Amino acid sequence: MMSTSYFYNSCLRRLLGDRSGNFGIMTAIMMPVLLGAAGLAIDYSNMALSKRELQEATDSAALAAATALANEKTDEAGAKSLAKNFVAGQMAQVLANNSVQGSIKDATNVNVTTTANGTKSKIFKVDVNTSFDLPLSPLMRVFGKTTQTISAASTGENGQTDTQGALSMYLVLDRSGSMAFITDQKKTKPSKCENYTQKSWPNPDNDLKSYCYTRKIEALQTAAAGLFTELNKADPEHELVRVGAVSYTDEEQAAKAINWGTADAANYVSALPYKPTGGTDASNALDTAYKALKSSANGTDTETQEHESKNHESFQRYIILMTDGEMTGDSSSWSQSIDKEVRDLCTTVKGDGITIFTIAFMAPQRGKDLLQACASSTTNYYAPDNMAKLVEDFGDIAAKATSSITRLTN
Repeated sequence: MMSTSYFYNSCLRRLLGDRSGNFGIMTAIMMPVLLGAAGLAIDYSNMALSKRELQEATDSAALAAATALANEKTDEAGAKSLAKNFVAGQMAQVLANNSVQGSIKDATNVNVTTTANGTKSKIFKVDVNTSFDLPLSPLMRVFGKTTQTISAASTGENGQTDTQGALSMYLVLDRSGSMAFITDQKKTKPSKCENYTQKSWPNPDNDLKSYCYTRKIEALQTAAAGLFTELNKADPEHELVRVGAVSYTDEEQAAKAINWGTADAANYVSALPYKPTGGTDASNALDTAYKALKSSANGTDTETQEHESKNHESFQRYIILMTDGEMTGDSSSWSQSIDKEVRDLCTTVKGDGITIFTIAFMAPQRGKDLLQACASSTTNYYAPDNMAKLVEDFGDIAAKATSSITRLTN
């Protein structure tokens, strides 16, 4: 009779020797591993794609916010809101079926750092970081993992640079006797005054007693005031513009040295005599303006030094040469020698890189010819024949001169 132990041993030997179930056993053992590997492949692809898209979203958000700040389109709070909305908007399609879509905006952190860059400009640095939990495929749950955190961080930087076009300007103004002559502009007050004309000079014109007319010198003062106003608008802090002024008859008059802002020059022009006298010779006054603006090879000239003290890398130099007559000296006749001296000096001035604007105000032909030759270009020459046009032309000069004053560039 077979013993029980023999029976069990025999069954065990047969079981161990049976190879028919190996595949099933191995499949059962490997199935979790195979499912996990398949899930890992799928989810790794999703994670890589989500990471890239989130990184692109934060990159764009940081740059957009920094650019908006640099362009002065928003403030710091607005930039933070812009960045958060940008991330949420960029990721909307990616997270369309994700329950965290609405919360990614809240999960986005934005930090703005502002640093000075020069006297007026700033550099804006925007840091954006965010994250969300990406749901994993059911195949990954065999490892007990249902989500994977996807995060991204970006820094965007944009700023402004002090590229203001600074300038130095010198006014060379005619205050000869003919500047006492009247223009076509009638005054309302006073109703009557002494009106001087070319035919009556140096006495008042007895045929013009009914009205008081604006004199050329007054028209010049009004026009120059408009110029100074525009310069002040372009440089309200008086850190970019330097202005000087000198006037002349047949002799150079005391000059007002060039200085920051327009105040000194404006006071000088407003103090020009109501009844100027004398002949016309612009040569010495023009030379004074030239010497004030003249450049030096080693940068030791006054204007270069002054602008460097304000951290200006470069600046423009301008002369406004104005006359209402022809070069006569102390006589009543045109002087060819003085005319030539002024022409030659204009050539020297322009050769030094100084831009000359010229204004022949109600001037005779020889005066117009001279100033046309002196101007740096045809568009820099003006020949107004009335007060309104004079004011307009000074305004045009102001616009051209200040066009280089661009406060901030990104």
